[in-house]
Amino acid sequence: MAFVITQPCQGEQAGECVEVCPVDCIEKGEDQYYINPDICIDCGACVSVCPVDAIVEEYEMTPEQEPFLEKAEKFFGNV
Repeated sequence: MAFVITQPCQGEQAGECVEVCPVDCIEKGEDQYYINPDICIDCGACVSVCPVDAIVEEYEMTPEQEPFLEKAEKFFGNV
């Protein structure tokens, strides 16, 4: 997984990321959007349009953001 959607999305859920994704790998969950790591091509288009900077690269995540990686893995059944 290259990109992870984190906590700021929970309050915003703007959805610009879905519109710009060239491979349709972003899906809306109950409380936020999630990026499917099996489909994502790591283009970064979603990062530049997120109005709340909720999308981070996995290797740049802080310890506080790591639960959002786990949430995404569970959402797509990768756990």
